[in-house]
Amino acid sequence: MNLFVIAGMVGPWQVVIIVFALVLLFGGKKIPELMKGLGQGMKEFKKATDSEEKEKDTDEKESKNK
Repeated sequence: MNLFVIAGMVGPWQVVIIVFALVLLFGGKKIPELMKGLGQGMKEFKKATDSEEKEKDTDEKESKNK
C-alpha cells in the first residue's frame, strides 16, 4: 500500500491517540531523547545518500573521460 494513501487516512484524532499512546509507553522524559535519536539517524542517512550520489557522479564522469 502506498505511504501517501496511508498518511491521507490519518486524521487529527488519530494523531492525538498515537501521541497519547507514545507518552504512555515511553513517558514524557524519554520522548525528546527518542526524537533526538531519530533526527540524528535521519541526518546520517541523508549524509550517506548524498555521499553515495557524489561517488556515483564521480564514477560517471571518470567513465566518460576514458
